[in-house]
Parts: sequence; C-alpha cells; structure tokens
Amino acid sequence: MAGPAVKQPPLVLDLETVTPGSTVPAPVAPAASPARTRAPRAVSPFDRFMNDPAVDVDKLERLMQMHERANARTAEEQFNAAMSAAQAEMRAISADCENKQTHSRYASYAQLDAALRPIYTKHGFGVSFDTGDAPKDEHVRVLAYVTHSGGHARTYRVDMPADGKGAKGGDVMTKTHATGAAMSYGMRYLLKMIWNVAVGEDDRDGNVIRDRDIRADAPPPSGYDTWRDDMQAAADEGTPALMAAFNQSKKEYRKILTTSGEWEQLKAIAAKKTAGR
Repeated sequence: MAGPAVKQPPLVLDLETVTPGSTVPAPVAPAASPARTRAPRAVSPFDRFMNDPAVDVDKLERLMQMHERANARTAEEQFNAAMSAAQAEMRAISADCENKQTHSRYASYAQLDAALRPIYTKHGFGVSFDTGDAPKDEHVRVLAYVTHSGGHARTYRVDMPADGKGAKGGDVMTKTHATGAAMSYGMRYLLKMIWNVAVGEDDRDGNVIRDRDIRADAPPPSGYDTWRDDMQAAADEGTPALMAAFNQSKKEYRKILTTSGEWEQLKAIAAKKTAGR
C-alpha cells in the first residue's frame, strides 16, 4: 500500500526572464533537505536490569542497598575529613560580652558566627537550627543540623532550662523571654561544641587568664579540690551543667582550672555526654 503523499513546495517561475517566442524552461523542484536523525538515548545499566526479565529483583535490590551504603560511607569520610580541616583553621575566640550576674565574660552568637562561618562554609558545611521535644519540664531542646556538600549530615542537640530562674533561684524572666534565652544559649553552646572552639583564651580585655597570674608551684586555695570534684560531676551531666557551674564559681578557681589543661578535658567530656543523649 502506498504511503501518504508528500506535500511538495510550490514551484517558482521567474517570468521576467521569459521573452516572446522563447521556450519556457521546465520548472525545477528544490532539492529535498536531508532527513534528520535523533541520537539514540544512552541506556543506563539500571534501565537494562529493569527491562531484563531474567534479572533477579531481590538480588538487584540487595545490590542497590550495597551501593547506597558505599555512597553513605564515602560521604561520611568526606564529612570527617572536612571537619578536621575546618577545625585546623579555627582559633580561640575572644569574649565580647559580660554576664553581670555571674561576673564572667562570654562570646556572643554574633562573635562566634563571624569567626566560624567563613571557615566552615569554605569546607562545604552548613549549619541550621531547630527545636524539639525536651524530656524535662520547662526545658527547650535545641537541635543543630550540620550538613556537608558530600551528602552526609549530623545532628547535635542540647537541652536548656527555660524556667526563667536567675542564679539565686528567683524569677527574673517571663516564660516567653526564658524560652528565647534558652534557645539563644543553646545555639551558642552547640556552635562551640560542633567545632570544638575555646572562648576567651586569646582575649586581651584583662579578664583572661595568663600564665604569669598563677605560680606553678603555688598550692591550690582552700576548697579547690572539692570544687574540682564538683566540676567533674557537672561535666558528667553535659555542657550546660558544666558551663553553669563554671560561671558561678570563684574567679581564682576558674583561673587555676583553665591554665592547668583540665578545663579542656572537662569540656570534651561534657560535649560527649551532651551529644550522646
């Protein structure tokens, strides 16, 4: 059976070139344009497997799971390597704020963010925060999601009291204010925990401990050993408990602890306890 008729383009005759008595040349049809061909679509191995009736679906699913686990392991290795590289560039951050109740200085979130964000974003990290259900009454659970361009993500969390109580146990905040303060504290603590940065050691405001302030051979003041045991117990409760106990302590106790190297050990213990909850 003949195929459908192909529509030909109209023939054009230039009448200006035809003179009386001359023979009209036969019109010539324009040359047909070459047919266009499409490049064949590349077929992936997965497409071949799916279209092959002889493929064992269960075996294919197991192979896909193995592939996903291998990719996840590679992404986690990239995450850890980038974390180490980022921390290698980070230095101690100076305190820019003062807590008048505890007579201590601390680094604000803006101070931490300005020092840390340019470094961790350069290494492919992103940090976002959220809140979750806290296991205790009048507490706020602050969550930090750390993502990496390689595909791996890790979640950190800390539970902060939001009862509005001051250092002496009295009501100093409304519930709304206390909740906001707990979230702000939690974000600051998590940011320091994630990147394992120290605050205040390089400060130059006069509230920083210097080696010359304490004699190495001087005996600790009375009550220091008992306080040191209390700090160890606070570290076992997590970072918020440790920082609260530290900020409410005597200045001379804090000087000895931070210059002895034990302070960093306590912070590491507290960070692990908090992250493991």
